Amino acid sequence: MSGPMPDGKLLEIRNLRFAWPGGQDCLRIADLSVEPGETVFLHGPSGCGKSTLLSLMAGVLIPQSGHVALLGTPWDKLPAMRRDRYRVDHVGYIFQQFNLLPYLTAFDNVLLPCRFSGKRRDAAVRRAGSVDAEAAHWLTGMGIGPSNWSRPAHALSVGQQQRVAAARALVGQPGLIIADEPTSALDEDRREAFLDLLLAACAEAASAVVLVSHDSRMAKRFARQVSLPSINQAPREEEHIA
Repeated sequence: MSGPMPDGKLLEIRNLRFAWPGGQDCLRIADLSVEPGETVFLHGPSGCGKSTLLSLMAGVLIPQSGHVALLGTPWDKLPAMRRDRYRVDHVGYIFQQFNLLPYLTAFDNVLLPCRFSGKRRDAAVRRAGSVDAEAAHWLTGMGIGPSNWSRPAHALSVGQQQRVAAARALVGQPGLIIADEPTSALDEDRREAFLDLLLAACAEAASAVVLVSHDSRMAKRFARQVSLPSINQAPREEEHIA
């Protein structure tokens, strides 16, 4: 059984080393952790490895060496199918391209984590009385009214799809929300409005959030700011050139 680590960390990374097949190390991180309920803004220029680090945090990728543990369970100690189950139990992921199932309705997209995770289904029922009520709660909280719940995802605007993806990540109140450039398609006003909704929803769910962006204007909205280039000890590409 997993649970919070003795020091209270939700996510802990130690001595991580990751390289893509046939390549040199692109990430070497000695120490990075996230506390329960913490909001973290991870930033750096395009191509510096931000999305790769998120995939390592969520157990989508496994490092060549080092320790990446969520709630005290190292991802590399779980076989692939158990990693998938553990991820859906504990991680809500907002992808840059949203990754909604286009022909499912907005409502059914939000319900997906509860169909795959008994833990999140049970949490939804405890909090809202039913999984449908939980989905309705987060859709409403994200500003998606009932008139759009039965529309297929592909028929929604970009901003609506983004907010449906956030509601899907939050349903069942997972401990960690990961957001990969979720505002890249939005103008400044819509970006700020989305951040208002996301951070308020994460606070309500008591979920930590790690949001990645190259746009440093958002940094002030988060309790902690982490520059990936400042903690990544892997040689930069130009340093490999003789």
